[in-house]
Order: sequence, then structure tokens, then C-alpha cells
Amino acid sequence: MEVAAPGSQSTPLAPVTKTLSVLLIDDNPARADIVETGLRNAGYILLARLDGTHDLPARVSALRPDVIVVSIDSPSRDSIEDMRRSTEQQPRPIALFADRSDPATIAAAMEAGVSAYVVKGLAEDRVRSVVDVAVAHFNCYHSMREELDRARLSLVERKMVDRAKGLLMEQKGLAEEAAYRLLRKLAMDQNKRIGEVAQDIVTYVKVLK
Repeated sequence: MEVAAPGSQSTPLAPVTKTLSVLLIDDNPARADIVETGLRNAGYILLARLDGTHDLPARVSALRPDVIVVSIDSPSRDSIEDMRRSTEQQPRPIALFADRSDPATIAAAMEAGVSAYVVKGLAEDRVRSVVDVAVAHFNCYHSMREELDRARLSLVERKMVDRAKGLLMEQKGLAEEAAYRLLRKLAMDQNKRIGEVAQDIVTYVKVLK
């Protein structure tokens, strides 16, 4: 069974033509050999091979891999938390192979930032496709988050512009359209977004009160 879902919010990876660097985590040497062979055959750069997720945030910060690949019997709460902490400040795709799992563990792993979760599907020739899925889902999720953030910012700016217009109407006795034209002129004169000018006006009025 293969489960894949978006990971955490962050910067998308470079185009697929870039050779991706990978950090491999597996406490089973024989299984790690299979994954490592699959990674090398796929052309990925293997930065390091760890035997567990302990101290993972520090290792990720030092190595700065493009992708993290974890193969494990069954993710524990501690390992899932280590994965979450490792990508909290530096989000990146995580591909996870597990020998066994359950819906609650899968949900927790996805919430922690795992981009592709595969149960009982480990094979050398599958490694590349799973990593590709993890990267694709990670980038797709990032794009959606960016779009949502832009929409939220737009809403915040519109509210700020409305507040600034109200203040200009009150302080200068302007009509709404005239207040908006003044905001737009100030933005053009200062080479700023109208939302930034609106924020400046609201802040300035607060200081004077």
C-alpha cells in the first residue's frame, strides 16, 4: 500500500533536472543497503546514512539534504517527532518506507511533514519513483500554501486599506474615492504597495493618539 500526501510549507525544490542530495535513515543495515543501492542507481547524491532519527534536526541543519529518506520497521512517536522537528524550520520532502503501520501512525507522519509513505513496498527499483512522488507532493503543497498565503495577505491588505481610507476621510474630510486616490498617489510617490502605505498611516495615527 502506498500513501502519499503533501508535506510541510517551504521553498520548492529546483527543477527535476537538478541532482538531488539525500539523507538516508535506517537502523537495519541489510534494508539500508537496498535503499542506498536504489538511490545511487537513480542518480541521487547520498550525503550520509544514519542509523536513527536521534539528533536529526542538527544533522539536517548541518548536511542540508534536498530530500530525507527513512526506512523503518514501524515509526514510533519519537521518530515521528524527530522528523517533524527536523523540517519545522527547514521544510523538505520526506519519503518514508515502513514494514508495518496503521492509519493513526500514517496520519501522524503526514502531519509531521512526510510527503510519501509506503508500507511493505521497499524494493531497489521503487526507490526513485517514491522519492519523485515525495518531491512532487512537497512542491505541489508548497505552491498551494503560497497561493493561500497570498490570498490571506491580499485580504489583510484590503482591510488595512479600508482602515486607512476611513482615517483619511475622518481626518481630512475626504470622500471615500478621494481618500483612495490619495492612498494610491502616496504609494506611487513612495514606490510602495498601497497596503504598505495604508499600514504606515494606521500606525502613524495610533502613535498620535
